[in-house]
Amino acid sequence: MAGVHRQLAALARNGLFRPGADDAYADAEDSRWLEIDWRPMLREFEIDGSMVNVLDTGGEDKRPLLWIHGLSGTWQNWLLNIPAFMDGYRCVAPDLPGFGKSEMPTKDISIANYADIVDKLCDELGVENPTVIGNSMGGFVGAELAINEPMRVDKLVLVSAAGLSTEYLKAQPVLAGARLWAVVAARTGARSEPVVRRARLRRLALQTVVRYPEKLSAPLAWETIQGASTPGFLPALEALLGYSFRDKLVRIEVPTLIVWGENDMLVPVGDAARYEQLIGANAEKVIFDDTGHMAMIERPGRFNRLLEEFLAGDPAPEREVEGVSG
Repeated sequence: MAGVHRQLAALARNGLFRPGADDAYADAEDSRWLEIDWRPMLREFEIDGSMVNVLDTGGEDKRPLLWIHGLSGTWQNWLLNIPAFMDGYRCVAPDLPGFGKSEMPTKDISIANYADIVDKLCDELGVENPTVIGNSMGGFVGAELAINEPMRVDKLVLVSAAGLSTEYLKAQPVLAGARLWAVVAARTGARSEPVVRRARLRRLALQTVVRYPEKLSAPLAWETIQGASTPGFLPALEALLGYSFRDKLVRIEVPTLIVWGENDMLVPVGDAARYEQLIGANAEKVIFDDTGHMAMIERPGRFNRLLEEFLAGDPAPEREVEGVSG
């Protein structure tokens, strides 16, 4: 943990500093992650000539869960979820190459190459048949893995997954805007402590990603913003915009849970129904009300319960339950 994060976390643990925290939103539902020393669980592996950073909670006899973050993300995007599962499951969460603490890959960044790297990482870890949980670009990568390596994936969870409507975006205007955003993010990152301390700045930095940035606690906002302005951002965005796999989704035969925020500003909620239709009978969608692009951070209690039911083999609910609609 960085020094600023340690200070924020210490204040939060003592009840002295939790600006923005809301009992009905994000980490106020479960702040166990603040008490965990994550450092001994971090490992490094050389995959295709570059170092990949990965969190591994351990337990070779446990059923594995593979968590894949999205564009501008890091493994910390799952901080509100992994603690709920790490006692009973082996949780593996990499920083994709070019993000977090992982080096840029030696091969070109592409969705297919990311899926191949994740597959090879599983071999290095001795992880077979994990349930793959991916958010945004991570869902894109997870679905690609399920298509290309069907024996690798036991179950699949797509959380606001990219890969459908994104193929219709005009790449050049999007990339121009992304370059501008990357410059702003780099400057913002240098002043990330004031960003996380001030609700208005949290909203400015995260308003397209989560529904209520000002309701995130400072420690969680700090972790969420760390993925900004990483070297893999622009090439990964180009890869995301330039690749389509909709015609191959029918090849996904594993049980698939599709989770979306009704108010997602990055990937429209209509893509949930499209994924469900294209994958077919093995897929089922659940829509979270009043939620943005990162349901696992914004509504962790609901998300974790739904994931537990899915892992146990229970079907996703088809009616509104606790603000969740399907």
